[in-house]
Amino acid sequence: MTSFLRSLRRRIMTPNVSETKLATRGFHVKSAESRDLLETVGETFLKGYAYAMEACTVEEAEARLEQVPTRFRGFAYEGAGMAFAILDATPFGGGRIEEFLAGRGGRHIYMVYVGIGWAMARLPRFLWPKAESLDPVLRWLALDGYGFHQAYFRTDQYVHGQYRDPAFPWPADATRPYANRAIDQGIGRAIWFVAGTDAERCADLIDRFDPSRHADMYAGAGLAATYAGGAAEEELLTLRDRAGEHRPLLAQGAAFAAEARVRAGLVVPHTRLATEILCGLPEDRAAEVTQTVRPPQPLRDGDPPAYELWRQCIANEFVSLGGVIQ
Repeated sequence: MTSFLRSLRRRIMTPNVSETKLATRGFHVKSAESRDLLETVGETFLKGYAYAMEACTVEEAEARLEQVPTRFRGFAYEGAGMAFAILDATPFGGGRIEEFLAGRGGRHIYMVYVGIGWAMARLPRFLWPKAESLDPVLRWLALDGYGFHQAYFRTDQYVHGQYRDPAFPWPADATRPYANRAIDQGIGRAIWFVAGTDAERCADLIDRFDPSRHADMYAGAGLAATYAGGAAEEELLTLRDRAGEHRPLLAQGAAFAAEARVRAGLVVPHTRLATEILCGLPEDRAAEVTQTVRPPQPLRDGDPPAYELWRQCIANEFVSLGGVIQ
């Protein structure tokens, strides 16, 4: 494919940057700084998407992704994951995600899997990846990404309307009942954006949902507050306090975010601030917890799935450590 055709493909298939503006989305604006942060996250996601969509090779996309500033680079890799997943679904386009994860994308595997979920939200269902083609534990992160996308772009329905699809069709196996829980984790993550990183507003939005959904949503909010940031110490304390009985899963989400940044070498000051408040540990130790209790692979999914067992083990580990989690 010529560079002109690749550029044309990128322009046709890349969402407009205006879609990332808080005013366009109708999200809360806590402050100019918070608005700029969230809009930069969105713009960087689209930049990574465009890099992958336009690149002749995976290596070419990686070279451009590595130039993105540290704080936002993971979001660029997430966008690239979405683009490569879409390209894999097109005729003669398979293998890009696999190649991406075998290269530099492997350090950002969590973000790439979330990007796959964004692609699922934009693709017809018959083009969705087969669940068995993905990592048996991490495949649920794709549904986290799907949930984030739906809450971000269909906020009235998924956040304010608290919509849940009772017959969600993926994956096509016995673990399907867990799908909506993984989606709720993504919705909770998106609520941090909808709330403009305002901890009180974030908790208010989550608490309007049925109580059975709160734990997964607070986990998502903890992940977003730690990975994206945007909250000062007092606000993180508020989020922790509002989570109440769900503090262990709030910590689990924060620890996932820490592991994603530590693994990719993208730790920034707000990472430590968030994990020290939400997990009671610095980011490197919080990340270590996630790996210490991770189930071995290969692992057959059961009920609950291995991913959920992993999350429970992480949450229980923080409970055993005491401190702010109790």
